[in-house]
Amino acid sequence: MTERLVAGGQVLRPDLTVERADVLVDDDSGDIVDVADPGTLDGDDELDASDGLVIPGLVNAHTHVAMTLLRGYADDKALDAWLQEDVWPVEGELTPDDVEVGAELGFVEMIKSGTTALSDMYFHVDRTADAVERAGVRAVLGHTAVTVGKDDEAARADLQQSLDVATELDGAADGRITTTFQPHSLTTVGEEYLREFVPKAREAGLPIHYHANETENEVAPIVEEHGVRPLEYADDLDLLAEDTYVAHGAHVDETEIELLAERDTGVAHCPASNMKLASGMAPVQRLRDAGVTVGIGTDGAASNNDLDAFDEVRDAAMIGKLAADDASAVPAEAVVEMVTQGSADLLGFDSGRVEAGANADLAVIDLDAPHLTPAHDLVSHLAYAVHGSDVRHTVCDGEVLMRDREVLTLDEAAVRERANEHARDLIARAEADD
Repeated sequence: MTERLVAGGQVLRPDLTVERADVLVDDDSGDIVDVADPGTLDGDDELDASDGLVIPGLVNAHTHVAMTLLRGYADDKALDAWLQEDVWPVEGELTPDDVEVGAELGFVEMIKSGTTALSDMYFHVDRTADAVERAGVRAVLGHTAVTVGKDDEAARADLQQSLDVATELDGAADGRITTTFQPHSLTTVGEEYLREFVPKAREAGLPIHYHANETENEVAPIVEEHGVRPLEYADDLDLLAEDTYVAHGAHVDETEIELLAERDTGVAHCPASNMKLASGMAPVQRLRDAGVTVGIGTDGAASNNDLDAFDEVRDAAMIGKLAADDASAVPAEAVVEMVTQGSADLLGFDSGRVEAGANADLAVIDLDAPHLTPAHDLVSHLAYAVHGSDVRHTVCDGEVLMRDREVLTLDEAAVRERANEHARDLIARAEADD
């Protein structure tokens, strides 16, 4: 057994208190062995946390990581127009190589900003899985199925592929990859297909992840066609359960909030994307008050436009206060919990906390910075002042992914060069087909 000591700093404990302590990590099992007073633990290797704060690695509860190649390509439009006029035509030109390169770029960005785990919705998922294995991060992956605009054979094939991919990839990358069945949303997958394939996913024991109630335009058609709210419709389809989590939930009413709580279905809140696309403000305080587990996701870099989860934490606190019309709503402690323990709970990972037995998924924040001075309240700083660029080291599954701002698992310069080439060629193909 090889043990690594993360020493010399302060530690954010699961109850969100901060204390001076060292953290001992088992490199082989990928777990935290102990958290104890400074100087009382020994390791075979040491990671310097002096003038730093050791926190759980952040958990990005919802993203489309390969969309890094579309960063800045299409902005300042509402969701429907943005998707139909810009994003979907370009995505139609994506190759498996593009997805792998885009995923690598996203993982470099996340590692450098302290994210160690994520939930991804996309396609060419095997190539994203290859990138996960090399990057060293932890991920929930799935093939996202859409039936609108397809004939019956193609629609069924897409949903079957989502089932097959989830079955085949579960446990890959030495167990760091788990999977979900992914119907894209309640409006982009026909009811007949949901009624056929959701039972198959449940029988296979697959968790389910999908978009829901992201915009008012996703709510109205379901109410008009079925006479119920979207999550009532989802409940009738067995799409609300303990191992299910929805993305966005910006437009949920009290009945739907109660349903989420009763079914123990969580919500991945994506505030930056929701603001940028003017999709709406999720009632995060009401969700949490009802007992709904809420995590935080960045969504894709095409609608954010970065994958820095610290930006998302600040946005979640700010928009949460606006949505509740209450400055005390969604406080610092809540958003820090959401991006660590909350998101980890949604994804089913034993991470999101610094304590013995948990996954050794950690980030060390360098506190030696003007914008983090004075240190009245470090939890406040995590919510309102820390940037991803303040992360000094990143550890996942006991492996050091970044040491002193140098990514060790991927060649950052080579990844950026390839990403620029693939993005340029992708856009050229898409515009040639216009």
